[in-house]
Amino acid sequence: MDLSQPDGTGAVVITSVTIDESGIAYNFEGPIEGYGTVYSTQYWEAVDEEETRGTMEGEARIVGNDGTLISSPLRGTFRRDGAKAELFFTDCVSNGDMNFVRWEVDFITKQVSVVYFSLND
Repeated sequence: MDLSQPDGTGAVVITSVTIDESGIAYNFEGPIEGYGTVYSTQYWEAVDEEETRGTMEGEARIVGNDGTLISSPLRGTFRRDGAKAELFFTDCVSNGDMNFVRWEVDFITKQVSVVYFSLND
C-alpha cells in the first residue's frame, strides 16, 4: 500500500468532548472527499500514565451529497504529543469500502486533517 498518495482527504472539527475516569469521548463532523459529511463519535482510552498513547473505538455516519446514509465502526490507536495527536484506524463502511485512515488532531484549534487509503484494491 502506497501511503504517499491518499485516496481521499477531509477536514473535520471537534464539536464536543466528554471526559470520564477511563477516557475521553469526542464528537466530530465535517466533509470527507468521496463520501460527504461525516458525523463521528470516538472514545479514546490511554494505555500509559502520561496519556500519550492509547486506543480508540467509535462509530461514523456519513450523509452523502445525494442524501444516502452509510455507516462504519472505527477501531484504532493514537499517539499524542502535547496539544496534537495522530490517530490511525481502519473502517469497514456499510457500502463495502474498507479504508486505512490517519487523522491529525489539533486540540487547541479543534481542527482535524483527514487522509484515507482504500484497502479495496
